[in-house]
Amino acid sequence: MWYHKLLHQQSRLQNLMKRGDIAHGLRLSGFKSLFPFSLHWCHTASKSVNCTWHQHEDHLELGTKPRALRLLELQYASTVMRFDYVWLRDHCRSASCYNSKTHQRSLDTASVDLCIKPKTIRLDESTLFFTWPDGHVTRYDLDWLVKNSYEGQKQEVIQPRVLWNAKLYQDAQLPSVDFQGFLETKEGLKKFLQNFLLYGIAFVENVPPTQEHTEKLARRVSLIRETIYGRMWYFTSDFSRGDTAYTKLALDRHTDTTYFQEPCGIQVFHCLKHEGTGGRTLLVDGFYAAQQVLQRAPEEFDLLSQVPLKHEYIENVGQCHNHMIGVGPILNIYPWNKELYLIRYNNYDRAVINTVPYDVVRRWYAAHRTLTTELRRPENELWVKLKPGKVLFIDNWRVLHGRESFTGYRQLCGCYLTRDDVLNTARILGLHA
Repeated sequence: MWYHKLLHQQSRLQNLMKRGDIAHGLRLSGFKSLFPFSLHWCHTASKSVNCTWHQHEDHLELGTKPRALRLLELQYASTVMRFDYVWLRDHCRSASCYNSKTHQRSLDTASVDLCIKPKTIRLDESTLFFTWPDGHVTRYDLDWLVKNSYEGQKQEVIQPRVLWNAKLYQDAQLPSVDFQGFLETKEGLKKFLQNFLLYGIAFVENVPPTQEHTEKLARRVSLIRETIYGRMWYFTSDFSRGDTAYTKLALDRHTDTTYFQEPCGIQVFHCLKHEGTGGRTLLVDGFYAAQQVLQRAPEEFDLLSQVPLKHEYIENVGQCHNHMIGVGPILNIYPWNKELYLIRYNNYDRAVINTVPYDVVRRWYAAHRTLTTELRRPENELWVKLKPGKVLFIDNWRVLHGRESFTGYRQLCGCYLTRDDVLNTARILGLHA
Protein backbone atom coordinates (compact mmCIF):
# COMPACT_ATOMS: atom_id res chain seq x y z
CA MET A 1 0.00 0.00 0.00
CA TRP A 2 1.20 3.49 -0.83
CA TYR A 3 0.91 4.78 2.74
CA HIS A 4 3.24 2.04 4.08
CA LYS A 5 5.87 3.25 1.59
CA LEU A 6 5.09 6.77 2.69
CA LEU A 7 5.71 5.96 6.35
CA HIS A 8 9.00 4.28 5.45
CA GLN A 9 10.15 7.34 3.49
CA GLN A 10 8.94 9.62 6.27
CA SER A 11 11.04 7.73 8.81
CA ARG A 12 14.14 7.92 6.62
CA LEU A 13 13.55 11.61 5.99
CA GLN A 14 13.20 12.39 9.71
CA ASN A 15 16.44 10.53 10.51
CA LEU A 16 18.30 12.43 7.81
CA MET A 17 16.89 15.75 8.96
CA LYS A 18 18.06 15.03 12.52
CA ARG A 19 21.57 14.66 11.07
CA GLY A 20 21.15 17.92 9.12
CA ASP A 21 21.23 16.24 5.71
CA ILE A 22 17.94 17.77 4.52
CA ALA A 23 18.99 18.10 0.88
CA HIS A 24 19.75 14.38 0.65
CA GLY A 25 16.46 13.64 2.36
CA LEU A 26 14.49 15.44 -0.34
CA ARG A 27 16.36 13.47 -3.00
CA LEU A 28 15.17 10.13 -1.58
CA SER A 29 14.64 7.57 -4.31
CA GLY A 30 11.02 7.56 -5.43
CA PHE A 31 10.04 10.36 -3.03
CA LYS A 32 8.33 12.51 -5.67
CA SER A 33 6.60 9.52 -7.21
CA LEU A 34 4.67 9.07 -3.98
CA PHE A 35 2.96 12.43 -4.46
CA PRO A 36 1.68 12.63 -8.07
CA PHE A 37 -1.53 14.40 -6.91
CA SER A 38 -0.60 15.14 -3.31
CA LEU A 39 -1.02 18.45 -1.59
CA HIS A 40 -0.20 17.42 1.96
CA TRP A 41 0.46 14.38 4.12
CA CYS A 42 0.46 13.73 7.84
CA HIS A 43 0.83 10.84 10.28
CA THR A 44 -0.71 10.89 13.73
CA ALA A 45 -0.97 8.61 16.73
CA SER A 46 -4.02 10.27 18.24
CA LYS A 47 -5.88 9.15 21.34
CA SER A 48 -8.70 8.01 19.05
CA VAL A 49 -7.36 6.24 15.97
CA ASN A 50 -3.76 5.72 14.89
CA CYS A 51 -3.98 6.98 11.33
CA THR A 52 -2.28 8.29 8.26
CA TRP A 53 -4.03 10.92 6.16
CA HIS A 54 -3.21 12.09 2.69
CA GLN A 55 -4.72 15.09 0.89
CA HIS A 56 -5.45 14.71 -2.84
CA GLU A 57 -6.89 17.12 -5.39
CA ASP A 58 -10.48 15.90 -4.97
CA HIS A 59 -10.52 13.73 -1.85
CA LEU A 60 -8.96 12.93 1.50
CA GLU A 61 -7.37 9.54 2.10
CA LEU A 62 -7.35 8.14 5.63
CA GLY A 63 -5.46 5.00 6.68
CA THR A 64 -5.63 3.23 10.05
CA LYS A 65 -3.13 1.02 11.84
CA PRO A 66 -3.85 -1.20 14.87
CA ARG A 67 -2.44 0.20 18.11
CA ALA A 68 -2.86 -0.84 21.74
CA LEU A 69 -5.41 -3.50 20.73
CA ARG A 70 -8.28 -1.03 20.36
CA LEU A 71 -11.35 -2.84 19.03
CA LEU A 72 -12.11 -0.16 16.46
CA GLU A 73 -8.56 -0.21 15.09
CA LEU A 74 -8.47 -4.01 14.92
CA GLN A 75 -11.73 -4.03 12.99
CA TYR A 76 -10.50 -1.52 10.43
CA ALA A 77 -6.82 -2.42 10.54
CA SER A 78 -4.83 -1.39 7.47
CA THR A 79 -7.95 -0.05 5.78
CA VAL A 80 -7.60 2.91 3.44
CA MET A 81 -10.68 5.14 3.43
CA ARG A 82 -11.43 7.84 0.88
CA PHE A 83 -13.66 10.86 1.46
CA ASP A 84 -14.74 13.15 -1.36
CA TYR A 85 -14.56 16.81 -0.40
CA VAL A 86 -18.19 17.38 -1.42
CA TRP A 87 -19.15 14.53 0.95
CA LEU A 88 -17.09 16.08 3.74
CA ARG A 89 -18.77 19.46 3.27
CA ASP A 90 -22.26 17.93 2.95
CA HIS A 91 -21.96 15.93 6.19
CA CYS A 92 -20.82 18.84 8.33
CA ARG A 93 -22.39 18.64 11.80
CA SER A 94 -22.03 22.29 12.74
CA ALA A 95 -25.07 24.12 14.13
CA SER A 96 -25.70 25.93 10.83
CA CYS A 97 -25.54 22.72 8.77
CA TYR A 98 -27.21 20.13 11.01
CA ASN A 99 -30.03 20.28 13.53
CA SER A 100 -28.87 18.10 16.41
CA LYS A 101 -32.30 18.23 18.07
CA THR A 102 -34.21 16.81 15.10
CA HIS A 103 -31.21 14.90 13.69
CA GLN A 104 -31.86 16.43 10.27
CA ARG A 105 -29.64 18.19 7.74
CA SER A 106 -30.08 21.96 7.48
CA LEU A 107 -27.50 22.49 4.76
CA ASP A 108 -28.83 22.79 1.19
CA THR A 109 -26.75 20.11 -0.52
CA ALA A 110 -27.46 21.61 -3.95
CA SER A 111 -25.65 24.79 -2.85
CA VAL A 112 -22.32 23.02 -2.31
CA ASP A 113 -19.75 23.64 -5.05
CA LEU A 114 -19.06 20.26 -6.69
CA CYS A 115 -15.43 21.30 -7.11
CA ILE A 116 -15.01 22.41 -3.51
CA LYS A 117 -11.64 21.91 -1.77
CA PRO A 118 -10.66 22.80 1.79
CA LYS A 119 -8.28 25.71 2.27
CA THR A 120 -6.66 23.98 5.22
CA ILE A 121 -6.86 20.67 7.08
CA ARG A 122 -5.73 20.47 10.68
CA LEU A 123 -5.60 17.60 13.17
CA ASP A 124 -6.08 18.23 16.88
CA GLU A 125 -5.78 15.01 18.89
CA SER A 126 -8.76 12.97 17.63
CA THR A 127 -10.47 15.63 15.51
CA LEU A 128 -9.93 16.74 11.92
CA PHE A 129 -10.75 20.36 11.11
CA PHE A 130 -11.54 21.47 7.54
CA THR A 131 -11.61 25.16 6.70
CA TRP A 132 -13.52 25.81 3.46
CA PRO A 133 -13.01 28.67 0.97
CA ASP A 134 -15.87 30.71 2.52
CA GLY A 135 -14.29 30.41 5.99
CA HIS A 136 -16.75 27.82 7.30
CA VAL A 137 -15.11 25.21 9.55
CA THR A 138 -16.16 21.55 9.65
CA ARG A 139 -14.91 19.23 12.37
CA TYR A 140 -14.95 15.43 12.35
CA ASP A 141 -14.07 12.97 15.07
CA LEU A 142 -11.77 10.33 13.56
CA ASP A 143 -13.82 7.48 15.00
CA TRP A 144 -16.92 8.88 13.28
CA LEU A 145 -15.15 9.14 9.94
CA VAL A 146 -13.82 5.60 10.16
CA LYS A 147 -17.21 4.10 11.04
CA ASN A 148 -19.08 6.09 8.40
CA SER A 149 -16.66 5.60 5.53
CA TYR A 150 -17.70 3.42 2.60
CA GLU A 151 -14.77 1.13 3.33
CA GLY A 152 -15.86 0.89 6.98
CA GLN A 153 -19.45 0.11 6.06
CA LYS A 154 -18.29 -2.68 3.77
CA GLN A 155 -17.06 -4.44 6.91
CA GLU A 156 -20.21 -3.75 8.94
CA VAL A 157 -23.17 -6.13 9.28
CA ILE A 158 -26.50 -4.32 9.05
CA GLN A 159 -28.43 -7.04 10.87
CA PRO A 160 -26.62 -9.67 12.98
CA ARG A 161 -28.18 -13.10 12.48
CA VAL A 162 -27.74 -16.71 13.50
CA LEU A 163 -28.23 -18.95 10.47
CA TRP A 164 -29.72 -22.35 11.20
CA ASN A 165 -30.84 -25.73 10.00
CA ALA A 166 -33.19 -27.92 12.04
CA LYS A 167 -30.48 -29.31 14.35
CA LEU A 168 -28.82 -25.96 14.96
CA TYR A 169 -32.14 -24.38 15.89
CA GLN A 170 -33.16 -27.25 18.17
CA ASP A 171 -29.75 -27.27 19.86
CA ALA A 172 -30.11 -23.54 20.62
CA GLN A 173 -33.09 -24.41 22.87
CA LEU A 174 -34.60 -20.95 22.61
CA PRO A 175 -37.31 -20.46 25.23
CA SER A 176 -40.72 -19.18 24.21
CA VAL A 177 -42.04 -16.00 25.79
CA ASP A 178 -45.16 -16.09 27.94
CA PHE A 179 -48.18 -14.07 26.79
CA GLN A 180 -48.43 -12.00 29.98
CA GLY A 181 -44.70 -11.25 30.14
CA PHE A 182 -44.78 -10.28 26.46
CA LEU A 183 -47.61 -7.82 26.97
CA GLU A 184 -46.73 -6.38 30.36
CA THR A 185 -42.92 -6.18 30.58
CA LYS A 186 -40.17 -4.65 28.49
CA GLU A 187 -37.95 -7.60 29.41
CA GLY A 188 -40.39 -10.09 27.89
CA LEU A 189 -40.81 -8.05 24.71
CA LYS A 190 -37.06 -7.48 24.38
CA LYS A 191 -36.30 -11.19 24.86
CA PHE A 192 -38.84 -12.07 22.19
CA LEU A 193 -37.50 -9.51 19.69
CA GLN A 194 -33.89 -10.55 20.31
CA ASN A 195 -34.73 -14.15 19.40
CA PHE A 196 -36.78 -13.01 16.42
CA LEU A 197 -34.04 -10.76 15.00
CA LEU A 198 -31.36 -13.42 15.37
CA TYR A 199 -33.30 -16.46 14.14
CA GLY A 200 -36.15 -15.05 12.05
CA ILE A 201 -38.83 -16.90 14.03
CA ALA A 202 -40.15 -16.62 17.59
CA PHE A 203 -43.01 -18.03 19.65
CA VAL A 204 -45.36 -16.67 22.30
CA GLU A 205 -47.10 -19.23 24.54
CA ASN A 206 -50.32 -19.26 26.58
CA VAL A 207 -52.18 -16.87 24.31
CA PRO A 208 -55.98 -17.11 24.62
CA PRO A 209 -57.12 -18.76 21.34
CA THR A 210 -59.12 -15.87 19.95
CA GLN A 211 -58.63 -13.45 17.10
CA GLU A 212 -58.93 -10.51 19.51
CA HIS A 213 -56.07 -11.69 21.73
CA THR A 214 -53.93 -12.48 18.69
CA GLU A 215 -54.45 -8.93 17.43
CA LYS A 216 -53.58 -7.52 20.85
CA LEU A 217 -50.39 -9.54 20.77
CA ALA A 218 -49.43 -8.32 17.29
CA ARG A 219 -50.08 -4.67 18.13
CA ARG A 220 -47.61 -4.89 21.02
CA VAL A 221 -44.83 -5.21 18.44
CA SER A 222 -45.97 -3.21 15.44
CA LEU A 223 -48.69 -1.63 13.40
CA ILE A 224 -50.72 -4.24 11.54
CA ARG A 225 -50.31 -4.01 7.78
CA GLU A 226 -53.65 -4.03 6.00
CA THR A 227 -53.59 -5.86 2.66
CA ILE A 228 -56.03 -7.31 0.14
CA TYR A 229 -56.64 -10.01 2.76
CA GLY A 230 -57.81 -7.44 5.30
CA ARG A 231 -56.25 -6.36 8.54
CA MET A 232 -56.59 -9.52 10.61
CA TRP A 233 -57.26 -12.59 8.49
CA TYR A 234 -59.21 -15.61 9.62
CA PHE A 235 -59.55 -18.67 7.43
CA THR A 236 -60.40 -22.33 7.13
CA SER A 237 -60.11 -24.70 4.19
CA ASP A 238 -63.25 -23.36 2.49
CA PHE A 239 -61.47 -21.94 -0.59
CA SER A 240 -63.11 -18.59 0.10
CA ARG A 241 -60.11 -16.89 -1.56
CA GLY A 242 -58.29 -17.74 -4.75
CA ASP A 243 -55.26 -19.12 -2.95
CA THR A 244 -54.00 -22.66 -2.27
CA ALA A 245 -53.60 -21.74 1.40
CA TYR A 246 -57.39 -21.87 1.71
CA THR A 247 -57.43 -25.64 1.06
CA LYS A 248 -56.36 -28.80 2.92
CA LEU A 249 -53.52 -29.46 0.47
CA ALA A 250 -49.86 -29.53 1.43
CA LEU A 251 -47.96 -26.32 0.74
CA ASP A 252 -44.34 -26.35 -0.32
CA ARG A 253 -41.90 -23.90 1.29
CA HIS A 254 -42.35 -20.32 0.16
CA THR A 255 -42.40 -16.70 1.26
CA ASP A 256 -45.63 -14.73 1.17
CA THR A 257 -46.72 -11.73 -0.93
CA THR A 258 -43.88 -12.00 -3.43
CA TYR A 259 -46.37 -10.29 -5.76
CA PHE A 260 -46.18 -7.09 -3.67
CA GLN A 261 -43.60 -4.52 -4.68
CA GLU A 262 -42.53 -4.68 -1.03
CA PRO A 263 -43.36 -8.13 0.38
CA CYS A 264 -44.88 -8.12 3.87
CA GLY A 265 -42.15 -8.14 6.48
CA ILE A 266 -43.52 -10.27 9.32
CA GLN A 267 -46.26 -12.88 9.40
CA VAL A 268 -48.22 -13.98 12.47
CA PHE A 269 -49.89 -17.41 12.73
CA HIS A 270 -52.24 -18.67 15.44
CA CYS A 271 -54.05 -21.99 15.12
CA LEU A 272 -57.31 -21.46 17.00
CA LYS A 273 -58.74 -24.94 16.46
CA HIS A 274 -57.90 -28.20 14.68
CA GLU A 275 -60.11 -31.25 14.87
CA GLY A 276 -58.18 -33.69 12.70
CA THR A 277 -54.71 -34.90 11.78
CA GLY A 278 -51.67 -33.48 9.96
CA GLY A 279 -51.20 -29.82 9.26
CA ARG A 280 -47.73 -29.39 10.75
CA THR A 281 -45.98 -26.14 9.82
CA LEU A 282 -42.70 -26.30 7.90
CA LEU A 283 -40.02 -23.65 8.51
CA VAL A 284 -36.78 -23.25 6.53
CA ASP A 285 -34.11 -20.58 7.03
CA GLY A 286 -33.78 -19.20 3.51
CA PHE A 287 -30.64 -17.28 4.42
CA TYR A 288 -28.95 -20.47 5.62
CA ALA A 289 -29.77 -22.16 2.29
CA ALA A 290 -28.58 -19.12 0.34
CA GLN A 291 -25.32 -19.14 2.31
CA GLN A 292 -24.72 -22.73 1.21
CA VAL A 293 -25.24 -21.67 -2.42
CA LEU A 294 -22.82 -18.77 -1.97
CA GLN A 295 -20.14 -21.09 -0.61
CA ARG A 296 -20.59 -23.85 -3.22
CA ALA A 297 -21.63 -21.91 -6.32
CA PRO A 298 -20.96 -18.17 -5.87
CA GLU A 299 -21.65 -17.41 -9.54
CA GLU A 300 -25.15 -18.86 -9.15
CA PHE A 301 -25.72 -16.81 -6.00
CA ASP A 302 -24.75 -13.71 -7.97
CA LEU A 303 -27.16 -14.61 -10.77
CA LEU A 304 -30.06 -15.08 -8.36
CA SER A 305 -29.32 -11.67 -6.85
CA GLN A 306 -29.14 -9.90 -10.21
CA VAL A 307 -32.00 -11.25 -12.36
CA PRO A 308 -35.37 -9.54 -11.70
CA LEU A 309 -38.50 -11.69 -11.89
CA LYS A 310 -42.21 -10.98 -11.84
CA HIS A 311 -44.53 -12.57 -9.29
CA GLU A 312 -48.26 -12.33 -9.82
CA TYR A 313 -51.53 -12.87 -7.95
CA ILE A 314 -54.76 -12.99 -9.95
CA GLU A 315 -58.00 -13.49 -8.03
CA ASN A 316 -61.61 -13.57 -9.19
CA VAL A 317 -63.55 -15.31 -6.44
CA GLY A 318 -66.85 -13.94 -5.17
CA GLN A 319 -66.42 -10.25 -4.44
CA CYS A 320 -62.62 -10.46 -4.48
CA HIS A 321 -61.03 -9.18 -7.67
CA ASN A 322 -57.29 -8.54 -7.51
CA HIS A 323 -54.33 -8.48 -9.88
CA MET A 324 -51.07 -7.87 -8.02
CA ILE A 325 -47.58 -7.84 -9.58
CA GLY A 326 -44.26 -7.57 -7.75
CA VAL A 327 -40.84 -7.41 -9.38
CA GLY A 328 -37.46 -8.28 -7.91
CA PRO A 329 -34.70 -10.89 -7.79
CA ILE A 330 -35.00 -14.00 -5.63
CA LEU A 331 -32.03 -12.92 -3.50
CA ASN A 332 -31.80 -9.26 -2.52
CA ILE A 333 -28.48 -7.96 -1.18
CA TYR A 334 -27.01 -4.67 -0.05
CA PRO A 335 -24.60 -3.75 -2.86
CA TRP A 336 -21.85 -2.33 -0.65
CA ASN A 337 -21.31 -5.34 1.65
CA LYS A 338 -23.17 -8.15 -0.21
CA GLU A 339 -25.31 -8.85 2.87
CA LEU A 340 -28.53 -10.70 2.09
CA TYR A 341 -31.63 -8.94 3.42
CA LEU A 342 -34.58 -10.44 1.50
CA ILE A 343 -35.41 -13.72 -0.20
CA ARG A 344 -38.40 -13.66 -2.57
CA TYR A 345 -39.15 -17.34 -3.23
CA ASN A 346 -42.57 -18.63 -4.26
CA ASN A 347 -42.89 -21.09 -7.11
CA TYR A 348 -46.69 -20.90 -6.92
CA ASP A 349 -46.84 -17.20 -7.69
CA ARG A 350 -43.86 -16.76 -10.00
CA ALA A 351 -45.16 -15.23 -13.23
CA VAL A 352 -44.02 -15.85 -16.80
CA ILE A 353 -40.26 -15.37 -17.03
CA ASN A 354 -39.98 -12.64 -19.63
CA THR A 355 -37.41 -10.40 -17.98
CA VAL A 356 -34.42 -12.68 -18.65
CA PRO A 357 -32.47 -12.76 -21.95
CA TYR A 358 -32.33 -16.05 -23.84
CA ASP A 359 -28.66 -16.65 -23.10
CA VAL A 360 -29.27 -16.26 -19.34
CA VAL A 361 -32.45 -18.33 -18.96
CA ARG A 362 -30.83 -21.76 -18.73
CA ARG A 363 -28.21 -20.53 -16.26
CA TRP A 364 -30.95 -18.97 -14.14
CA TYR A 365 -32.88 -22.24 -14.06
CA ALA A 366 -29.71 -24.05 -12.98
CA ALA A 367 -29.12 -21.52 -10.20
CA HIS A 368 -32.76 -21.76 -9.11
CA ARG A 369 -32.42 -25.55 -8.98
CA THR A 370 -29.32 -25.26 -6.79
CA LEU A 371 -31.13 -23.01 -4.30
CA THR A 372 -34.25 -25.22 -4.35
CA THR A 373 -32.12 -28.27 -3.61
CA GLU A 374 -30.71 -26.54 -0.53
CA LEU A 375 -34.13 -25.40 0.61
CA ARG A 376 -35.47 -28.95 0.30
CA ARG A 377 -32.73 -30.74 2.18
CA PRO A 378 -34.43 -32.67 5.03
CA GLU A 379 -31.82 -31.48 7.51
CA ASN A 380 -32.89 -27.87 6.81
CA GLU A 381 -36.56 -28.52 7.59
CA LEU A 382 -37.93 -27.53 10.99
CA TRP A 383 -41.41 -28.99 11.57
CA VAL A 384 -43.66 -27.42 14.19
CA LYS A 385 -47.18 -28.35 15.25
CA LEU A 386 -49.17 -25.18 15.88
CA LYS A 387 -51.72 -25.54 18.65
CA PRO A 388 -54.24 -23.17 20.25
CA GLY A 389 -52.36 -20.78 22.53
CA LYS A 390 -49.05 -20.92 20.63
CA VAL A 391 -48.46 -17.97 18.29
CA LEU A 392 -45.70 -18.02 15.69
CA PHE A 393 -44.01 -14.91 14.29
CA ILE A 394 -42.09 -15.39 11.00
CA ASP A 395 -39.64 -13.05 9.27
CA ASN A 396 -41.19 -13.26 5.80
CA TRP A 397 -38.07 -11.69 4.27
CA ARG A 398 -35.95 -14.58 5.50
CA VAL A 399 -37.77 -17.73 6.66
CA LEU A 400 -39.83 -19.82 4.25
CA HIS A 401 -42.90 -21.59 5.54
CA GLY A 402 -45.15 -24.39 4.31
CA ARG A 403 -47.39 -27.08 5.73
CA GLU A 404 -48.29 -30.73 5.36
CA SER A 405 -51.80 -31.69 4.24
CA PHE A 406 -54.40 -32.15 6.95
CA THR A 407 -57.79 -33.63 7.68
CA GLY A 408 -60.71 -32.29 9.65
CA TYR A 409 -61.70 -28.78 10.59
CA ARG A 410 -58.90 -26.25 11.06
CA GLN A 411 -59.14 -22.55 11.96
CA LEU A 412 -56.24 -20.13 11.70
CA CYS A 413 -55.99 -16.42 12.25
CA GLY A 414 -53.14 -14.01 11.82
CA CYS A 415 -51.89 -10.88 10.15
CA TYR A 416 -48.95 -9.17 8.52
CA LEU A 417 -46.85 -6.60 10.39
CA THR A 418 -45.00 -3.63 8.96
CA ARG A 419 -41.30 -4.43 9.04
CA ASP A 420 -40.19 -0.87 9.75
CA ASP A 421 -42.30 -0.71 12.91
CA VAL A 422 -41.00 -4.03 14.25
CA LEU A 423 -37.41 -2.84 13.77
CA ASN A 424 -38.30 0.51 15.30
CA THR A 425 -39.65 -1.20 18.43
CA ALA A 426 -36.45 -3.27 18.67
CA ARG A 427 -34.17 -0.21 18.38
CA ILE A 428 -36.12 1.68 21.04
CA LEU A 429 -35.44 -1.27 23.36
CA GLY A 430 -31.70 -0.99 22.60
CA LEU A 431 -31.39 -3.91 20.18
CA HIS A 432 -29.28 -3.91 17.02
CA ALA A 433 -31.86 -3.84 14.24
